[in-house]
Amino acid sequence: MSTHDADPADPAGPVRFDTKIAVLLREDLETWQRLNVTAFLVSGLGAQFPEVIGEPYEDADAVGYLPMFRQPVLVFEGTKETLTNAHARVLSRALPRALFTSDLFTTGNDRDNRAAVRAVPTAGLDLVGLAVYGPKNAVDKVLKGARMHP
Repeated sequence: MSTHDADPADPAGPVRFDTKIAVLLREDLETWQRLNVTAFLVSGLGAQFPEVIGEPYEDADAVGYLPMFRQPVLVFEGTKETLTNAHARVLSRALPRALFTSDLFTTGNDRDNRAAVRAVPTAGLDLVGLAVYGPKNAVDKVLKGARMHP
């Protein structure tokens, strides 16, 4: 399966992706929390799916910069119920996902983060963020009920 295709009518035109990277945030988060959660959630995708990472950047003075995602990351928001429903759908579709729970705001390192998640059964997770990657149609179904982040 191709993850992106150029428009055959215009090979120099925009690249269209048949996959989607999306983040769903709980609507009651403070601004700093939204930014923090989004950054943490998408960090796992590049490690697990290197094909989502583009080529390194370079400016006109030949100064190099790290590569980034090769496609947009769409950010959505919703209620706690929307997030819970999206989590159930992403699990039922077995799509690649990352989660952020409210407990992670009180930990200070990766080991404690993982322990905080491991301590709570799936149905009891207090989700504040969810990232998902996969075919556009499947990701859209997971995000049903969510709205684009303002």
